[in-house]
Amino acid sequence: MEISHIEHLGIAVKSIEDQLPYYEEVLGVKCYNIEVVADQKVKTAFFRIGQTKIELLEPTSEDSTIARFIEKRGEGIHHIAFAVPDVQNALAEVESKGVQLIDKSPRGGAEGLSIAFLHPKSTHGVLTELCMD
Repeated sequence: MEISHIEHLGIAVKSIEDQLPYYEEVLGVKCYNIEVVADQKVKTAFFRIGQTKIELLEPTSEDSTIARFIEKRGEGIHHIAFAVPDVQNALAEVESKGVQLIDKSPRGGAEGLSIAFLHPKSTHGVLTELCMD
């Protein structure tokens, strides 16, 4: 599989608005995009640091994946996303090597990316996202 870079780090938060002062005033990075991804029941906020982004993930529903994550583990790093040239081919490759897939095929994500997740049970505890523009 060809990974070009770390596309973003996803961080689960209870409230994006509560987090903005830390990123913008303390770290000095400006939020350039906030959007709701309705089918994933999440509101996202993005910060660019070089070629990599930080994605804050706020649940928009109590039954969302992010809400359950925060309930079990608290706020913090949720996933790492790697940029690949073709998500479908990357999924086929990792599955052929025994990696359990959460997504059998790519789906739409924030910022118009094509995304798919690998199960943390087969990635040594790290929820891994593959994505491409």
